[in-house]
Amino acid sequence: MSTIRGARERARIEVTAAIKDEARKQLAEEGAPKLSLRAVARELGMVSSALYRYFPSRDDLLTALIVDAFDAIGAAAERAVAEQAAGEAPPAERWVAVSCAVREWALAHPHEYALIYGSPVPGYIAPVDTVGPAARVGLVLIDIVRGAYRAGDLTLPPLADGLRADAERMAADFAEGVPPESVAALVAAWAQLFGLISFELFGQFNQVVEEREALFRQTAGELARSVGLRDAVTA
Repeated sequence: MSTIRGARERARIEVTAAIKDEARKQLAEEGAPKLSLRAVARELGMVSSALYRYFPSRDDLLTALIVDAFDAIGAAAERAVAEQAAGEAPPAERWVAVSCAVREWALAHPHEYALIYGSPVPGYIAPVDTVGPAARVGLVLIDIVRGAYRAGDLTLPPLADGLRADAERMAADFAEGVPPESVAALVAAWAQLFGLISFELFGQFNQVVEEREALFRQTAGELARSVGLRDAVTA
């Protein structure tokens, strides 16, 4: 009986992967708003009722794709920081390495990046299941700053008086052990990193910036300094 159950589980995993792969093709060809379970089923030679046993609705399939994308970009960030830590790189270098790893993943997976950081899909509301995966890159950056602070290697950036209460709340909510000054700067730096990637990926740099990798690395280093990390690298 366990052998049969194992075969069924493997078959389900394989079919689920095939459904996701076909859905990603649709993302590339048609965009997320036009994702259709019926079209996915048709391309896979399945009847729609069979596909519904795996994903009861389009939103369930979208959520699975979104979680996969967030997990993939988060894993890229985590691998980068682990490699840097193994080489005992200083915090600023770890920050830049993570930033570059995130950019590289985005350039290699533009349609998945657009799904999670592009325009919202009309009518889709992300469930709580997406929150943890979505936080992975941010948590890596927070850990870099937290480690620098604990080591006494963090210079606190300035913080406007009117922002202190919000910065203290954010520190308590998701960045325990990081001073409010750096938490506020972290949020701004996180937004700027993804803004820079989005500008490149969605064409806003066309006929404007040629050396985009060099610009990105320089900006990543500047953002490392903005959160208080010392000796940020840019080359």
